[in-house]
Amino acid sequence: MNVEEVGEGLKIKVRVQTRASKNKVVGTYGGMLKIKITAPPVEGAANRECEKFLASLLGIPRSSVSIASGMKSRNKTVLLKGLTVQELEELMASVTL
Repeated sequence: MNVEEVGEGLKIKVRVQTRASKNKVVGTYGGMLKIKITAPPVEGAANRECEKFLASLLGIPRSSVSIASGMKSRNKTVLLKGLTVQELEELMASVTL
C-alpha cells in the first residue's frame, strides 16, 4: 500500500468501488487500498461514506480522516491525521480481507 508521511499525519491512496452490497476492504489495486462502499457516487455521498468507513475501520475519530484529492474520481488520496506509519501498519494488520 502506498503511504506518504506528511506534517499532519499520513496520506494513503485508495481505490473506491461504489454501490456495493456492504462496506469492506477487498485488497489492493495498483498499490492502492481497494475498498467497496455502499453509497452511490452522487453529491459526495460516496466520499463521506469512504471517510466514515475508514475512520471506523482504523478506530480513529471521523474528524481525523479527509479526502485530500480525487473527490470526483475512483482513485483518491486520503489524509489520516495523527497517525504514524507504524500505527497504520498495526491497524491494517488487524483488518481481515
